[in-house]
Amino acid sequence: MSSTGNGGGGAPRTGAAGSAAARARLRRGARPAAPQPPAGRRRRDAADAPEAPRPDQPAPTLAVPVSDPGPQPGLRSRPARPFPGGPSDAPYGPGVPAEGSLLDMLKVAIAILDTAGRVVLWSPAAEELLGWPNELLVGRRIDELIPDQEQVGRIRAAIQDTLRHGRWAGNAELRDRDGVPIAVDARISLLVDGDGTPFLQVNMAEAAAVRAVERDLAVRDALFEQSPLGIAIMDTELRYTAVNQTLAEMNGVALADHVGRTTGETLPERAADEVTAIQRQVLATGEPVIDVTLASPVTARSGYRSISYSRMTDRSGRVLGISGTVMDVTERYRAVAKVEHARRRLSLLNEFGSRVGDLLDAARIAQELASSVVPRLTDHSAVILLQAVAHGDDLPRHGHDRRTSLLQLGTASVQDGPEVEVMLRRGARITFAEDSACGRVLRTGVPELLSGADQLDDVTYPGDPKTQAAHDLGVHSMLVVPLRARGIVIGLLLVSRGGYREGFDRDDLAFTVELADRAGSSLDNARLYARERTAALTLQRTLLPQQVPQPTGVEVAYRYVPGSSGAEVGGDWFDVIPLPGDRTALVVGDVMGHGLRAAATMGRLRTAVRVLAALDLPPDVLLRHVHELADDLAQGPDEALLATCVYAVFDPGTARLTVAKAGHIPPVLVVPGEEGGEPTRTGGPLRGGAGRILDLPSGAPLGVGGVPFESVELKIPEGSLLALCTDGLVESRDKDLDVGLGRLVTVLQEPHASIQAACEAVLDTMEQGREPDDVALLLARLGHGQAGTPTAGWTLPAEPTAVSRARRLVRSTLAEWGVEELTDTAELLVSELVTNAVRYASAPIGVRLTLGETLLVEISDPLPEPPRERHAAEADEGGRGLELVRRLALHWGARAEGIGKVVWFEQALPGSEPEES
Repeated sequence: MSSTGNGGGGAPRTGAAGSAAARARLRRGARPAAPQPPAGRRRRDAADAPEAPRPDQPAPTLAVPVSDPGPQPGLRSRPARPFPGGPSDAPYGPGVPAEGSLLDMLKVAIAILDTAGRVVLWSPAAEELLGWPNELLVGRRIDELIPDQEQVGRIRAAIQDTLRHGRWAGNAELRDRDGVPIAVDARISLLVDGDGTPFLQVNMAEAAAVRAVERDLAVRDALFEQSPLGIAIMDTELRYTAVNQTLAEMNGVALADHVGRTTGETLPERAADEVTAIQRQVLATGEPVIDVTLASPVTARSGYRSISYSRMTDRSGRVLGISGTVMDVTERYRAVAKVEHARRRLSLLNEFGSRVGDLLDAARIAQELASSVVPRLTDHSAVILLQAVAHGDDLPRHGHDRRTSLLQLGTASVQDGPEVEVMLRRGARITFAEDSACGRVLRTGVPELLSGADQLDDVTYPGDPKTQAAHDLGVHSMLVVPLRARGIVIGLLLVSRGGYREGFDRDDLAFTVELADRAGSSLDNARLYARERTAALTLQRTLLPQQVPQPTGVEVAYRYVPGSSGAEVGGDWFDVIPLPGDRTALVVGDVMGHGLRAAATMGRLRTAVRVLAALDLPPDVLLRHVHELADDLAQGPDEALLATCVYAVFDPGTARLTVAKAGHIPPVLVVPGEEGGEPTRTGGPLRGGAGRILDLPSGAPLGVGGVPFESVELKIPEGSLLALCTDGLVESRDKDLDVGLGRLVTVLQEPHASIQAACEAVLDTMEQGREPDDVALLLARLGHGQAGTPTAGWTLPAEPTAVSRARRLVRSTLAEWGVEELTDTAELLVSELVTNAVRYASAPIGVRLTLGETLLVEISDPLPEPPRERHAAEADEGGRGLELVRRLALHWGARAEGIGKVVWFEQALPGSEPEES
């Protein structure tokens, strides 16, 4: 095939007649019409343009003219520069589409050559790649672009190879318009038109871009096919367009069965719904979803998966679909779940410890244990304890058998119903067969894990209604765990699961044993506490009054409430002591501290007060003597006695109350109003009245000293109510003592059905926030003696004639009262006592007779010194008066009264049995 150049850049000539027309058609179809410049511009350009080279002239060089400014930024998109000696061309680009596809990134230049290597068609992509415009190249040999002769030879050889074999592929190096070498990857194909004329199609792309795309594809293939992650590509309809083998194996569906299907068509419905929702969200919002852990569908590889999705767009921003990765995180999830499981169980242990740490009640601890494991560990739970643990008794020394008494004290369940009531009834007594699971665990202390109907029937005894209730509740797994303390089984913890919940495993058993061991220690502490508290309360109740008398003219009611701080019982006490002359001593005290030693000190202190009260001492003197005994009454040699006390003596005959206190809270006195008429006597309702806190000298607590004790004497109206109490009744953590005393006064001022009802009303006002201290409350309604009690009294001058006058008055009064049988003894004793008073006193002498259950005779004088009994010798003329009184009287004694004293004696009435003294 021969060809000759067409001068002036025309189409090459060939031997075939239709080849020129074909080439013309190709040129017309491929070459865009160049825009025509204005006429003046054309004339100027034509005049300035160099003459086109002829074929016989040497090929033009590719060197850049001196006037050329050199390479510019954006070489591939710059306007075309005119070929040296050729016409100029307007910039192309207004019709170039925006970049947005792979072809825009990897531009493929196309050129059509004839068999001689002349350019027939030069595409816009080729213009952009090499910078040569179509108008300057068409009709010229491609060799003119390659000044390197070696490269020219390679191109010619490639053309010849294509003409022989129909195609050629390889690399070449071309120079652009600025002389910069461009490495290209070329493909040459042989084309034949309809007339049989051959042409060469050259496809060229920049080699660097081709290598980059090849590298990206290789990376994509490596990631897609060799990645341990499941990878999926989905279109805008969320149908798979590509998945890798890893994902296909995860889903258990073949590769080919994924393409064209959605997730809902390849995965089970429940698993697909959640994944599809995530895919739709990512496709709609463009927000990626990263590392969402879901349970795997029930496929060949079940477990847990981490899924991530992101939306895909092309270079122009058009949404293509979504891409996703799926990673099997089963091991990671299980490891994390195991750590979280251990953390939750440790949290449960800590929470249970904090809930029972300050509890000392076995029933409450049992309930807390049962509640703490539901529902986090189990569906149903029961805590069964030995009766000895529940009641604070000693543990049995022998082994457990079917006669062992067990109580179900703690229960909890995730549901309610009659079956739960049957299986988990609190307080139920539990019985079991010795060869049952409960019997074996009680004997051996070895926990058991039960599963299946046969093993669950063996929990207690055959036919147990609780077993049938468990079956009705769907229980399928149970743990029977011993509650131990110091190696002794003190109870059982039963936990069970039902329904669809997984059965217990060995880890659950080990954890439950750990929880039960902690609970066992707390339960044993509660048992020991209950035993110590019982002993302390027993001692305290033994030391308190066992019977409280109801003396003449006084109605007494009392309440004692042990403190709520455990075995630390307090040292509060009260007492009612009958005194001669129908008088009554009312005592309330409080030993500082708690515990058995405080209770024992309280008993010694109460005994000392009773002994000194029998001496009929005034309140202030009695307190002084008790204070002097402080060292002997103390709890120990290194601990001083510290106690408070209030001591009051009421005389119904004179309606006088004498009170002294040692650092104690003051008494409260309520005087009935006058508008209510006569006050109600013993057993009747309280009318209420005006209350006040008695203003008494405070005195120092017993054992402190430094402050003298003083007595205050008050005239008491008929029916007045006196209240003595300890500080546990009126003190609280956040309020002053005056607030509690004011509340006590308010309650006592109100009417009450009885004095007992008044006690209950006072206790009902105790605040919840008060200190957990003992409370002793003593109420006394004070009267003026029994109605109709005969009483007579006289005042005699301190003269010898007073003795004979006293005998006559006593004789006539006893005759009037109808007890003449007492006259001889009464006259003798009165004359002896009046004689002593006349001998030593210089002021009037008082004589008073009271006929009650006994005959009471009182002789008063202003001398404070009490009489002293002497043992007279046979030759002595006197000194036998008090000895006669001691021998003939039922009781006798002396007490201080005012600035003087009263000497008294009692005689039994005729027909009554004399009390042994």
